[in-house]
Amino acid sequence: MSATIWGMGEERADQDVGVDLAAVAGLLADRTRAAFCLALLDGRAWTASELARHAGVARSTATSHLHLLVDGGLLAEERHGRHRYLRVADHRVLELIESLAALAPRQTVRPRSLSASGRQQALARARLCYDHLAGAVSLTVIDAMVERGLLRWGPDPGLTHEGAAWLTELGIAVPSGSRRPLVRACLDWTERRPHLAGAVGAALCDHALTTGWLVRIGTTRALTVTPAGRRAWHDHLGPRP
Repeated sequence: MSATIWGMGEERADQDVGVDLAAVAGLLADRTRAAFCLALLDGRAWTASELARHAGVARSTATSHLHLLVDGGLLAEERHGRHRYLRVADHRVLELIESLAALAPRQTVRPRSLSASGRQQALARARLCYDHLAGAVSLTVIDAMVERGLLRWGPDPGLTHEGAAWLTELGIAVPSGSRRPLVRACLDWTERRPHLAGAVGAALCDHALTTGWLVRIGTTRALTVTPAGRRAWHDHLGPRP
């Protein structure tokens, strides 16, 4: 028994429980495949050519890596006519990638140009994480919501009665009846603190984009707060945002 506990039986562990964890880890162990998954955190569907350019690899190389990610269940494929689009398979994959990115060693990467430096700063400031807001702006909003008693944050995060009334006042309807948690903490890989996800995080982000409080920067997942957004955050959450 002790031999199994201390290492003699590891080669049978995956077979015993029916889980091949190494297969999933192997998919993300390649830098090109990891770069694809990080790019797809914006919730959009990308073509193979777009992902190839993003990672700086040949189209043929990208295609072989994408086949592995699709077969492994991390990405899903959509075809529209002759075009093939790739996206993150589901929210579980999103959470996995975000969590791993937050735990990964930080590397000092020198931007290759002034525009690249600007993109990095913009992503750290505010960005889409699948369908909710991430980055420094997101954490500022969370802190303001907690201070106003709209959000209960910590080991057991949740929306307070005041928070539910606040969302209704803003005209934000949170979908009900789904398995998705109302409030969930998602570890932010640039800030190393959790940001707001779940149904409330998605609804709040969607409202901010629809009303023009936030807008996309080009075709990236970086976002910027508009002047109207700054006024709205100030009116609804006080001076902090």
